[in-house]
Amino acid sequence: MRSPDVAGRIRVLIVDDHAMVRRGMRDFLDLHHDLEVVGEAADGAAGLDATAELSPDVVVMDLLMPGMDGITATAEIKARHPAVEVVAITSFVDEDRIAAAIEAGASAVLLKDAEADDLAGAIRAARDGDVYFDPAVAGIVARRLRTRGGRATAEARAEAALGQLTARERDVLGCLARGLSNRAIAEELGMAERTARTHVSNILSKLGLTSRTQAALFAVEHRLDPGR
Repeated sequence: MRSPDVAGRIRVLIVDDHAMVRRGMRDFLDLHHDLEVVGEAADGAAGLDATAELSPDVVVMDLLMPGMDGITATAEIKARHPAVEVVAITSFVDEDRIAAAIEAGASAVLLKDAEADDLAGAIRAARDGDVYFDPAVAGIVARRLRTRGGRATAEARAEAALGQLTARERDVLGCLARGLSNRAIAEELGMAERTARTHVSNILSKLGLTSRTQAALFAVEHRLDPGR
């Protein structure tokens, strides 16, 4: 992940089709000395261009926009700029849209009626490699995982994927299931933070995933105990 700039601030790009929403987010985030709003965009295509131009650490992405929507834009950003994290926001509790955002690579998902401090917390968590869900969103994800396919089929699929991982990578995956950051994983498993980051990248590659959020959900879905 890209480090904050020399001033120690997290560079944030806001993508939302409502100017008033963008202004409200900017005004709030500007109150935090560790956050810097470097730009705004009114749709997904403009957000993709702004990401390339401004190199933000985190993009706050509305999911429902005209033209290129937030899900498509998130997938494109993660494909072109994998170090950039995306915090997805949505006005509606739509299970399919939320699941699609996670599959596209969003690091966090919030409802627009969440507390303002939750947005700042989600941005920090995304930059630090933590998993962050609005409580209502977490419930949706949990229900979806519980009802997705048969138990035997899911377990067989999980075992096949997990067979590609080394024992150490399984330890790291267990830590991801608990929402630990790279730094916390390194401290818990007695390794360098750079080594933890490498293990996370290898896990994502072997499991065919695009974000640590997806890896955490994979581990939870298949009931992986930490250190398994």
